[in-house]
Amino acid sequence: MLSHTLFTCAERSEIVRLAMRHVSALGPYHAEAGYLATGDGLSRVPGHYDAGAPTVDDARMKELGEADGSVCLPERSWNWAFGLRGADGLLGYIVVSSRSGPDEQGHFLLSTLVGLTSAALSLAATRPRHHDDTGELSRLRTERDTALRQVDTMRSQLHLQKTVHEALARVAARGGGEDAITQALYELTGLSALIEDRFGNLRSWAGPDRPDPYPVRSSTYQERMLRQVAHEAGPVRVKDRLIALARPRGDLLGVLALEDPEATANEHTVFALDHAQRSLAQELMHMRELTEVELRLRRQLIDDLLEGTDETSAYARAEAIGHDLQSSQYVVVVHWPGDAPDDSFIRAVEQTTATTAARPLITRRGDRVILLTEARPNDDAVHTALAHELGTPDGAIGVSTRCNSPDGVPRCYQEALRALEVRQNSRQRSGTTFFDDLGLYRILGPGNDLRELEGFVREWLGRLIDYDAQHDTELVETLTRYFDCGGNYDDAAAALTVHRSTLRYRLQRIRKISDRDLADVDTRLNLQVATRVWKIILCGRR
Repeated sequence: MLSHTLFTCAERSEIVRLAMRHVSALGPYHAEAGYLATGDGLSRVPGHYDAGAPTVDDARMKELGEADGSVCLPERSWNWAFGLRGADGLLGYIVVSSRSGPDEQGHFLLSTLVGLTSAALSLAATRPRHHDDTGELSRLRTERDTALRQVDTMRSQLHLQKTVHEALARVAARGGGEDAITQALYELTGLSALIEDRFGNLRSWAGPDRPDPYPVRSSTYQERMLRQVAHEAGPVRVKDRLIALARPRGDLLGVLALEDPEATANEHTVFALDHAQRSLAQELMHMRELTEVELRLRRQLIDDLLEGTDETSAYARAEAIGHDLQSSQYVVVVHWPGDAPDDSFIRAVEQTTATTAARPLITRRGDRVILLTEARPNDDAVHTALAHELGTPDGAIGVSTRCNSPDGVPRCYQEALRALEVRQNSRQRSGTTFFDDLGLYRILGPGNDLRELEGFVREWLGRLIDYDAQHDTELVETLTRYFDCGGNYDDAAAALTVHRSTLRYRLQRIRKISDRDLADVDTRLNLQVATRVWKIILCGRR
């Protein structure tokens, strides 16, 4: 309607005044003054101006030399003289002020109004001289129509962008989440949306035709694809997908993609994907920060428990991070040869010791990793899993007895260290040792006494060990099981899976070969200690 009025107006001053009256309709702008070019220079367009308002310096307008430029007005942050130009040069100016400079949309609208005003002034100037020049009028109308189409296009783009912003804002207001982001992106574009981790594992899918099972790509292809997308500034098409990377602070946290086998994506689709990627980056960064905070709190808690801390505080802190400290706990100390444990080693330990009930509390001290877990490790299962994960079995694990309250954790920590020490100073240094199984060696330190222990074993069991080695018998094992069963014939025979008479025969052979009286109390004690050393420290050797 404005353009129609401008182009039907024959008075140049009225055209400028009409344009000035509509400046404020475009945004937070104010028309300060209007000028028309005459043979003597610039002439201010008469009109109604606010009383007491600052006036434009006419001398400054002449200094512009027909160029656009800023002018100085008190109490105005932004002041700009827009030149009105036609085919023959400068036609005049419209001076616009605002509290802040216009954004891209505002600058476009102001420029469009200036262009329409310039066209109307050109038409008004040529109408008396070229009244029947329909070609010029057609050109001006074309310019007007083009400008109007540009305004319509801008309006349509702004509407689509507003739709995207509002949809993603609703996702954020409802707590976000990867599933909410992919669902919103699917609804905005009509294309199936998905999120993968950096390794190509599917994390979320919204839309039809979800593959089942989800295809597994090679690590080589995945890295090559990620490098290709990372080189571009926005979403990139890779085969049937449009892909954008969530990389807050330069760290690749996830991959957001749209399935587009028909290549129907347009500028709106790319805009939606790009903005959804930003929402995903914020979500993943938030999740990472929460994970890091939780990890730090869990490590602080176990460090304090190992040193001894207030029970009330410990229970409250444990509940806050989701660890049930009210249940029984075990302290586990893990040591693997090589460099000090890094994050990958700690993750491997945590994964192999985690149960379906809860994650363990985990920390590291020096070259050892310490865990506080609700589940007692299952014999050598943890060691076997870690050996497989790390590629070497040369590691040792010490496990404490059960701990029923936080004030018992320091004691159990020392028990686990003791069990680990016994394992590492035994003949078989790799494997798992439970403090429950140490028996006498809870108080006997192996350490530098290993030779003395070996001498002690040789003194009391040497003949039996040599006999077993020469004749492929199991007399030492028989004696060990006999003592473990408290001298009960039936229990020992069952443990050895032999007949009672076979056990009696073996014990007779033991008395004859060792020349020891099993009925003597001191002899019996020394033999039992020797079998325990042979079994626990020397692992059934020598």
